[in-house]
Amino acid sequence: MSSNNIVFIQGYHIDSNYYLIDDMLVDTGSGYYDDYLTSQLEKHGVRPEDISLIVNTHCHFDHIGGNHLFENAEIAVHHLDAVSIKNKDDLGTSMNVFDNPGNVRVDIELEGGDEIRGFEVIHTPGHTAGGICLWDGVNLISGDTVFSHGGVGRFDIGGNYDDLRQSVKKLTQLDVINLLPGHGPIVQGSGKEHIKLSYSQF
Repeated sequence: MSSNNIVFIQGYHIDSNYYLIDDMLVDTGSGYYDDYLTSQLEKHGVRPEDISLIVNTHCHFDHIGGNHLFENAEIAVHHLDAVSIKNKDDLGTSMNVFDNPGNVRVDIELEGGDEIRGFEVIHTPGHTAGGICLWDGVNLISGDTVFSHGGVGRFDIGGNYDDLRQSVKKLTQLDVINLLPGHGPIVQGSGKEHIKLSYSQF
């Protein structure tokens, strides 16, 4: 059973959702709405300098663009998506976020099967080559691999349809209670059913 205390912060406008777990933050949005993100964190008693770890579910701009706000944090991303970030690859990230040098930094290159702060890293390519989900036995933070109500990530910006299908199939094997996607509403209590619906879209 999970002991993770996950705070869901709804993404603003084009920003990804953000997930705060103690002093770890999963995804940081586009960086266009820094005041919003900072104010939401402060509502939970957390300042940007309190965050010690950022985990990016993938390298697209709307998930990594706020990384520069967290100077005290280590930045963790799957090694395949770290390539796009380190190379300042506008295509791989789907937009230029590198005017701010703080968005080029990667400190921890993740692999599928790694454990980070009580979560298993599941490599789920398809939306991007290095997309990941985080799984703690109850909660699945799914990035842009799957969404609620049968949604799946697009695969036309550095992705691959067959990889995405296989990744979603893999996720159907998990007994997901709560589905915490990169955009849109979260699902509490019936996450597995929503993932099955996502797989049925292929």
